Amino acid sequence: MTSNKKQGRNPVPHPEVPGRPCSVAAALQLVGERWALLAIREIFYGNQRFDQIVRNTGAPRDRLAARLRALEEAGVVERRAYSERPVRFAYHLTEAGRELAPVMRALLAWGDRWAVDTPPVAVRHRGGADSEHGAEHDLDLASTCRTCGEEVAPGSLTIDVRAPGWDQAGPVEGRAPSTS
Repeated sequence: MTSNKKQGRNPVPHPEVPGRPCSVAAALQLVGERWALLAIREIFYGNQRFDQIVRNTGAPRDRLAARLRALEEAGVVERRAYSERPVRFAYHLTEAGRELAPVMRALLAWGDRWAVDTPPVAVRHRGGADSEHGAEHDLDLASTCRTCGEEVAPGSLTIDVRAPGWDQAGPVEGRAPSTS
């Protein structure tokens, strides 16, 4: 594993993944397991104690403990003691964990549309003081390009492969890095 030291942030280990060099694959190595994402969901919801996370995810205790340890090692969560006798910890999201919020909202929106008949949770949004939408309302996600300010439409994206020895179709013959 290598680590991310961009912009003076706390280093997050970069896992080595087989196949195409890909940030999606590296991210899934860190947070892509079911119990890991459900634990992150619970911490986002404010349920930071182990027993709350177990109850609300349905995860086996040993498996959840392992996932939380891995998330802590990856720099996604941190433990903070809330009791000394007995010693007990609460889990809090780090900067890297908090930056998973758009991913979690996107998974929720996708699941509401494609995986359930009736959405069991709604994320509510209240516009700021300068907003014409000061009343609270259900969040309706959209992706907006920070450079031009336009909403991102599905057909407006292209892929620019920057990994040496790879193009969009896969490894470039004669230039692909070894996979050993």
